Amino acid sequence: MASVSFAKLNASSSQWIGQQPFSQRQGSPARFPARRVSVPIRAGSYSDELVQTAKSIASPGRGILAIDESNATCGKRLASIGLDNTEPNRQAYRQLLLTTPGLGEYISGAILFEETLYQSTTDGKKFVDCLREQKIVPGIKVDKGLVPLPGSNNESWCQGLDGLASRSAEYYKQGARFAKWRTVVSIPCGPSALAVKEAAWGLARYAAISQDSGLVPIVEPEILLDGDHPIERTLEVAEKVWSEVFFYLAQNNVMFEGILLKPSMVTPGAEHKEKASPETIAKYTLTMLRRRVPPAVPGIMFLSGGQSEVEATLNLNAMNQSPNPWHVSFSYARALQNTVLKTWQGLPENAEAGQKALLVRAKANSLAQLGKYSAEGENEEAKKGMFVKGYTY
Repeated sequence: MASVSFAKLNASSSQWIGQQPFSQRQGSPARFPARRVSVPIRAGSYSDELVQTAKSIASPGRGILAIDESNATCGKRLASIGLDNTEPNRQAYRQLLLTTPGLGEYISGAILFEETLYQSTTDGKKFVDCLREQKIVPGIKVDKGLVPLPGSNNESWCQGLDGLASRSAEYYKQGARFAKWRTVVSIPCGPSALAVKEAAWGLARYAAISQDSGLVPIVEPEILLDGDHPIERTLEVAEKVWSEVFFYLAQNNVMFEGILLKPSMVTPGAEHKEKASPETIAKYTLTMLRRRVPPAVPGIMFLSGGQSEVEATLNLNAMNQSPNPWHVSFSYARALQNTVLKTWQGLPENAEAGQKALLVRAKANSLAQLGKYSAEGENEEAKKGMFVKGYTY
């Protein structure tokens, strides 16, 4: 896609390329008269269902549990507690998470890897049915991962559009009702205009295909924490990225009421000399969102991106101290699972304790979504940062 898609794009959309704006040459007349074109937004026969699904996920006091790690990444998590990367071990861990009693009080959606979508418990009950019983919407990771982007500054693009429509139709039949596509933007690498445009266009095509298949698309251009840049630089890049994303979402006739966003919080680079407070992060993040995200979007489900469990929760809480135009919540993986994994240790006798640890973190973030969280009483393990330089997912 990287080599062919841009021939079809309207270059006038980009606000910056090589630090220079696209613009008409000074003094030259326009070659074509300006025309207003009205294009109806469409999401096929699933429009009402998409809106209802998005609203269900973006419900007060609830957020998303992300357990869509690839088998390789899940293997790294299991290796950290001395377990081999086998399907039975992956199944056992995911069963612990997805069968936690009372999880639906705090979790409205769960993003699954393809393997998990088709798995069952050891008693033969489908994982999707376990979720439905707790009124948790099953979701599915649909991208095929990051690969090098030719012509860029050592950046990546996300593959997976080929065959996406047919795969999405099968995922819908299996019970999935929303989808996730993660691409990344690196500030230390520029980011180049090529990488930003590729990320935005890929997300928009995926979103349109997902809606056409009955899946609410989670739109996720993750701005990586890597770097020593200040928070002002992150804000600048985030605004550019999201303006490009929404331009192409509109060009692809994506219905904004039937999407969810999964942005990075606006923070300084992980290696910056000064750490920002939750109040500062909330101020910069909400500034970016208000400038770029239409109020028609039902929910903003933040990624944690290597923050500690407590950091991610404190920052979310700070963003919910006053009303927002959208549901501002969480879609956390490591920031919900880290303590769970270390509590479980792969031992059946620790499964109940692991589930209780998950409920502690889920409840904390539920309170943060309501703006009522306090870090008082949090253990030291939950305060440890999880940033990994050059992290691959």
